[in-house]
Amino acid sequence: MKDAEIDYSDIPPLDKSFFTKATEAWPPAKRQLTIRLDSDVLKWLKAHGRGYQTRINRILRVAMESQGPRPLAPGRVPRQQRRRTADHVVN
Repeated sequence: MKDAEIDYSDIPPLDKSFFTKATEAWPPAKRQLTIRLDSDVLKWLKAHGRGYQTRINRILRVAMESQGPRPLAPGRVPRQQRRRTADHVVN
């Protein structure tokens, strides 16, 4: 098939949100934390082989992305727009 024969009519046009997200660094920076899981949940995750922490992250990412963006409280500044000083956060 030649490029000219490809039907693109079912592909929606790209909007600004696509390009905004496309410029984000990937993968996002990771942070170390301590988490408590039920023993049976941890056993299930580990039963699938190495990389159970990566699996936890992927499961949580799917859940997060299925929820859509969280609305901000009135007057709240998005985290990306804050800048830190030595003593406090400046909006």
